[in-house]
Parts: sequence; C-alpha cells; structure tokens
Amino acid sequence: QVQLVESGGGLVQPGGSLRLSCAASGFDFRSYVVSWYRQAPGKERELVAIITSGGSTNYADSVKGRFTISRDNAKNTLYLQMNSLKVEDTAVYYCRALGNWGQGTRVTVSS
Repeated sequence: QVQLVESGGGLVQPGGSLRLSCAASGFDFRSYVVSWYRQAPGKERELVAIITSGGSTNYADSVKGRFTISRDNAKNTLYLQMNSLKVEDTAVYYCRALGNWGQGTRVTVSS
C-alpha cells in the first residue's frame, strides 16, 4: 500500500530555512504527480507545491520565490526546500500522492 513519511519539520526563526522530506513507498513513485500541502491552526488544508512526473512544478502564490519542490526518483523521496520563512508559514506540512496522505511534519516559525 502507499506509504508516505514526512520528516524535517521543527522550530525556526523568521527568515530561516528548513528542508522537508517525504519518503514514499508502495507505488511507482517516478510515474506520479506528488505534492505538498499544509494546514495552519484553525485553517483548511491548502496546496503548497506540486511536481509532475516530468519535473514540472507549480506553487501557491504565498510561497513562490521562497519554496522549492523537488524529487529524487532514485530515492523515492520528495523534498520541499523552504527559505525566508515567515510566521504565517507555521503549519503541519503533508505530502500527498495517489490520494494518500502522510502523517505530517510540524513547522513552527517563531522568534
């Protein structure tokens, strides 16, 4: 079955950086669109970034120019490089593939 395991979250100061990872298994990772979502406290889950099997990417306006989504098909791993973090980036970040979700990793941006 599809398994997605996120890691890399934590506490960071505004302006800092984090790299999230999502280890995927149970499906042919290289062949599918995979994406990052986030859910802030009291808000609905929202799409952050998406990457196709061919490597095309798209981002939410709120993170364009600061976040980079990438994938390593040899390692079946999805990444999200997050730079210039803002307080409003605080959320639980989830990866998604084939309609499945990981357990999430918490990112807290605070001074």
